[in-house]
Amino acid sequence: MHTVLKTSLSALTLAMLPILHVQADDYSYPVLTPSQSDFGGVGLIQMPSGRSAQEGEFSIGATYNDEYMHYSASLQLLPWLESTIRYTLVQDLFYSNDPSFSGDTKYTDKGIDFKIRLLKESYWLPETAIGVRDFGGTGLFDGEFIAASKHVGPFDFTVGVGWGYMGNSGNLSGDKANSIDCGRDTSFKGKGGSVDFDRWFTGCSAVFGGVEYQSPWAPLRLKAEYDGNDYVSDFPVTRGGVDMTQDSKFNYGVLYRFGHWGDARLSYERGNTWTFGFTLNTNFNDLKAIWQDEPLPAYLHRDTSVQENLSDADWQQLAQDLHQIAGYEDPTIYTTDDTVTVVAPQTKYRDRDEAHKRAATVIANQSPEAKEYRLIETSNHQAITETRIDSEQYAKIAQYEYFGAKVEDSATVDIPDAPQGTLVAKSDKNWDFSLSPTLQQSIGGSEDFYMFNIGINAGANYWFGDHVEVGGSLYFNLYDNYDKFLYEVPPDGTDLKRVRTLVRQYINDNPVRMDNLQLTWMDRMGDNWYGQAYGGYLEMMFGGVGSEVLYRPQGSNWAIGLDANYVIQRDPDSQLGFFTEEVQYDPLTGRDYRVQTGAMTGHLTAYYQPQWEWLPNTLLKVSAGQYLTEDRGVTVDFSKQFDSGVIAGAFVALTDLTAEEYGEGSYNKGFYISIPFDVMTVKPSTNRATISWLPLSRDGGQMLNRKYNLYGVTDARSPWYERKAMN
Repeated sequence: MHTVLKTSLSALTLAMLPILHVQADDYSYPVLTPSQSDFGGVGLIQMPSGRSAQEGEFSIGATYNDEYMHYSASLQLLPWLESTIRYTLVQDLFYSNDPSFSGDTKYTDKGIDFKIRLLKESYWLPETAIGVRDFGGTGLFDGEFIAASKHVGPFDFTVGVGWGYMGNSGNLSGDKANSIDCGRDTSFKGKGGSVDFDRWFTGCSAVFGGVEYQSPWAPLRLKAEYDGNDYVSDFPVTRGGVDMTQDSKFNYGVLYRFGHWGDARLSYERGNTWTFGFTLNTNFNDLKAIWQDEPLPAYLHRDTSVQENLSDADWQQLAQDLHQIAGYEDPTIYTTDDTVTVVAPQTKYRDRDEAHKRAATVIANQSPEAKEYRLIETSNHQAITETRIDSEQYAKIAQYEYFGAKVEDSATVDIPDAPQGTLVAKSDKNWDFSLSPTLQQSIGGSEDFYMFNIGINAGANYWFGDHVEVGGSLYFNLYDNYDKFLYEVPPDGTDLKRVRTLVRQYINDNPVRMDNLQLTWMDRMGDNWYGQAYGGYLEMMFGGVGSEVLYRPQGSNWAIGLDANYVIQRDPDSQLGFFTEEVQYDPLTGRDYRVQTGAMTGHLTAYYQPQWEWLPNTLLKVSAGQYLTEDRGVTVDFSKQFDSGVIAGAFVALTDLTAEEYGEGSYNKGFYISIPFDVMTVKPSTNRATISWLPLSRDGGQMLNRKYNLYGVTDARSPWYERKAMN
């Protein structure tokens, strides 16, 4: 009878929504926007809702109570897809029972959630979503749900059905007499981190619901929910004997919003537990750059029938202006009777239309005899694209002779041809220097929840002509806590070569280390073919030789590449040495371990930028091959670019290693955000900063960190990293 009553009330509420909607005055209250739940992701308090945030909305938050500390990051990746990464520290339980292994590190659960919007809200229909919580974790909070939400004036009502963690009260279906989880398999496969599809939508199920109320005072909103969980099978209860008795099925909360950048939450849950949380948020689509840029000169109408002979100083001034105003760094310039050809890399403007407009204006103002401007864009001294601009057509655009005039009307982009004419200005810049901050991090490990190193990479390189480069870099370690990283070969006897888990020896034991020193040959081998070969100290942990070839048609949304490398692991106790013996002895543990003394590694990689409306501005990379510890498999990398140019992505590497062989985490995976420099600084730039998150440092599924990747080098052929910012 209890179940029938609750279900009937929920159905009655949904049936009344259209009537209530008509009576509500939408203009009496501030706009009610979605907010985050305790677990991260849009929702009520403990329960999710059917709502989705605006595309590009990024939220990081923390929630604290006596049993759990949740840390989450949630991103509305697509209009219909929400993704959440969560780390939970269980307050009263340690990571393991062995103090020498994990010390006082709290038990840490790593989880990934997703929610898919099925229906947008309309006059009659609620916004409806289906989702999975903790689908890639250890199963502490795993569950599935379907939820629907409907606005009624200042109220947002939600009703849903949950399974697993969100349905453990079993008020809809399930036999609690069978087990506390109604027979659901709550174990996790292997070493955690695996996806167990068999358990989805099984076990107890429960109806949940609630309401969020936006008060007339914009910062304040209230929440109330009917909880679908009974907490008798929560991990602190089953493993630690912690009392999590539920005195009430209802949870109540208050949320205070700090403008558009964050909020604080306080809730009273289970009838006996206070929970506090906060959220910081931004929207990757809305980030704006405020630049102090070189002004674009006014277009000067010149009589192109008048021929002028420019002096060497005039051509050098043109080269300087193209560098400073248009971003074509240290250009080489050729001229004929009716063309000016500029050969240079574009290092300033991600928006190529802006670069073309500026270059055309500068050339038009200083080269009246030119009827066509050829802009051959290079990268690493290799020609990537050629843009031809008709000077007469551009004059009409620059003088706004018709409505909606834009530089694209006068330009065509195609496969680059060799420059023609007389060389009038030449770049003599062969050296290049760089200085960049470096952050490496892993989260949720046994030794410490957050492990990281921060340092500075100082690099230099010299080009011998257009095809051969010698370069290197030094890493200066400023601070790290990898002295706590005590990973050993797993106790079950797994014998993988330790290609990445020796990270402490490379970083913590070497405050200054040569990160890279290599000789590189690079060439454009045909209209759509590029290649490189390299040898030396290829990264901090490996040296060797390798090569890559890439086929990338001009303007195409796909490409395919192949890299092959023979590598040897560098000896962390020597700046220049390599391991010569495969079996090494660890005096701290008294155990032997293996290292990589020579192996092939490489991958065949397909790149695809979908043109589908439901996957806008995305890139899919699929790589198949052999990894550093000689396991074989596939890495899938998916990323999304937002209007500001921020890229968010995730990857997973599935190899022939079993979960037990790989160790905790079961397989390699990670997440990253790439941020254009020019949304953080006052100057336009094509450079980026990348922040990555790796759940754990393990040896399976690990690729070689190559200095150059030809897909990135040839980005201008079909821009991804340097797409036009939609500001």
